[in-house]
Formats: sequence, C-alpha cells, structure tokens
Amino acid sequence: MRILLLICRVLVGATFVISGLIKANDPLGFSYKLEEYFAESALGLPGLEPYALPLAMLACLAEVVLGFAVLVGGRMKLATWSLLALTLFFGWLTAYTATCDPMGKYEVLVNGVAEQRDVTCVTDCGCFGDAMKGSLGRSLTPWESFAKDMVLLVFVLPLFLFRKRIKFNTWGDDLVLLSLALLLMAFYCWVFSWWFPLLFTAAVLAGYLLIKWLVEEPKGEWITAVWVAVAGLLFMWYSLAYMPLRDYRPYAVGKSIVAQRLEAKPPVNRTFVSYRNKITGEVKEFNTAEPYPWDDPDFENVPNSTRVEEVEPGIASQVQDFILYNVDGEDYTDTVLTASSPVLLVVAKTIGDTRTSCQPAINTLVKAAQQAGWKVYGLTSSSYDETEDFRHANQNMFEYLTCDEVTLKTVVRSNPGLVLLQQGTVRGKWGCNNVPAFPKAAKVLQ
Repeated sequence: MRILLLICRVLVGATFVISGLIKANDPLGFSYKLEEYFAESALGLPGLEPYALPLAMLACLAEVVLGFAVLVGGRMKLATWSLLALTLFFGWLTAYTATCDPMGKYEVLVNGVAEQRDVTCVTDCGCFGDAMKGSLGRSLTPWESFAKDMVLLVFVLPLFLFRKRIKFNTWGDDLVLLSLALLLMAFYCWVFSWWFPLLFTAAVLAGYLLIKWLVEEPKGEWITAVWVAVAGLLFMWYSLAYMPLRDYRPYAVGKSIVAQRLEAKPPVNRTFVSYRNKITGEVKEFNTAEPYPWDDPDFENVPNSTRVEEVEPGIASQVQDFILYNVDGEDYTDTVLTASSPVLLVVAKTIGDTRTSCQPAINTLVKAAQQAGWKVYGLTSSSYDETEDFRHANQNMFEYLTCDEVTLKTVVRSNPGLVLLQQGTVRGKWGCNNVPAFPKAAKVLQ
C-alpha cells in the first residue's frame, strides 16, 4: 500500500502542478475558454462571464496548491476532498464537451415568444492551454481529455480512500517523493518544451524545505500552503501584467504568419452519383472524376444520390482567420504581411475595453517608427465610428484595420498590445505595461 500511495502521490501531484502552471502562464487565455463554456448557447451561465478571469485564476491556483499538498502530505483531508471534487468536475466538463451535439438546439424566450437557437459546442477543453497544440501539434480531443481525467481519477481515489495514512512528509519521504516528482516534472517540461515549471517547482520545494526546517508542525503545513499560493499568484500576476512567459500560439515571436498560411491544404474528396439505365432499370454509382453518363439519353439521374467520400483530410491553417480590412472593405492582409519595411501593429481588441494609460508611450513609439520608415496600423474588431472617436481622443496618428475579435485575442494577450512584423514574421510583442522605446523595439530586428 505504501508503494501504491507513493506512486499515486507523485503522479497526481506532478500532473496537477504542471497543469496548473501551464494555465497560470496564460490565465487570460484560460478565462476566454471559460467564457466559451459560460455562454448562453453552451452551459447557459452568461452571468458568470464577467467573473471568468478570477475564476480562471482560482482554478489555476487550486491545481498548483493541491498538487504541492499531495507531494508534501499537507492537510490531506482537505486536499484529497478538493482533488476528488476537482477531478470529478473536470471529468464532467470533458464528458459534456465530448457529447455535445453540434446540431442541437436550445430554447429561449424573446419578447415572450419561444425561439430555437443553435447550441455552441466547445471543441477544445483547454486542459493544457495552448501548450499541447504549440508543442505537440494538436490539442487533446474531448474524448481524449475525458479519458485523461478518468485515468487521473484512478490515481486520486487511493489518495482519497487512504488519506489517513498520509502524513506531513518526513525528511526521508521528501528525499524519495520530491526526487521522483522533479523527475516527472522534467519529463513534462520536455514534452511541453518549456523548462520554467521545473525551475518553479524546485524553487517552491526549496522554500518548503526551509519552512519545514524553521517551523514546527502544524504551523509548517499552513505556512507551506501560503508560500505555494503566494508563489502561484505572483506568477499569474506577472503573466497578466507582462504577457505569458511562454507563448504557444501561432503568433509567437519567431513564427511566420505567411508560412503558416501556406501550410493550409483543402481536403481531397471524391464525389459519386447514381444513374438508372432506362432500358434495364439497373442503378449504378459512378465516380464523377471519371466518365459518367450525365448526357446519355438512356440514363437518368437518381435524385438525392450524390455521395461525397473524403480521400484525404485537409490541413487547416492556425492563422486562417488573420484577415485584415480597411475602412472601405479592402483586404489589407497581404499588404501588411508582404511589406518590405517593418510593420508595427497596435492591437486594440475592442475599443471599449482598451486601456488608455499607455497611449502616450505608444504614440511616442509610433512617431519614431514612422520616421524610420516603418508602416504602422491599428487592429480592432470595433466599429468605425467608435474607433475614430478613440483614435482622435488618444491622438493615434495611424490607420485602423478591422479583424476578428477572437483572432485578436489570440494574437496578443494585452489590450492594447504591440506586434512587430518583418515580412510576415513576428519579431516582437509587447503589452501595455512594457511599451518599448524605439531603440529597444528596433533591436529585435537585428
């Protein structure tokens, strides 16, 4: 039993810590995923949408704190009850995601009249943020996510059932448990091609060992919990204030938007249609890529007999929605991506939510960039009138282009944010809190 509990503690603890840190790296992105779930057409909880960010941060923090609690054996009754509840909740959520019917309808009352609307299915649970897509090429499917949660539940249950046998670690327990946990964390970091979680875990565990050495139980357990929570909150604060440490999105620094657009391939399909021989009455299916009797008077088409067979699935580009339009509706995407000079994009996702505190710094950078021959454009999803009012109020001396709001959320996790392109490749990204001076921005092009 001791070996079983040790295995469960290492697997559950390290998995919760890495999952929490991956999401804590981009709490704003996780909040966007929660907003998808809270939408009226999904779970029907639109009242929770304004609280998506604090709820996202709470979930991230809970995973990190509970993961460390399992590893050090702190407050196991509270920790295991919380772990079980969290695992069951995520299992239910991934099951809901996997079983959602994209053709489903839900009913709403509009002026007292019942109206049928389309259900919105969340296709990606966001279990590891954008990390799996950015490092392994794809996210877990909803059923894969559900299977992952059920496997995790198998390891959580022994911890819950035999929680009384787990005490605050002895120094011998620490030597074995923490060494194995760090090895598993190193494996996870290798999978996600990001080593910060291992450094974070090592630093937190070092603080725990110091607390344990200086403070006796049971105070040591509570002080350890506070230490882990503070470390997690500081990490999330930094990610919110200065954008994620590790950017897994297709618009990360170094990514070529042009190259990613070229990766897209349409699916290869084969179409079949049936014709009836008027003389014999025989019905035969024909491949439309080969000769078939569409103009033969001895044959007639069988109504509704067309069948499409997928031969080769297409490849969707992750940047396929990066489409920019000017005020006249002209497509400016290629103009921006193929410009010979650097292009500075000032992203104001939605004008109503755009912070104005950094506008003077942005205007200073824009003026120097334009003098150096750079092209400067604003990007927004808001209306022309709203954008023009904002532009004049903040003295933005550049043209705004429109783009899809979801795309702009993906491009940069700051409103406003700055993206520097060079022939379609992202060379630099900055948030409102760290708008660079022109020499610093220009240095990334060297």
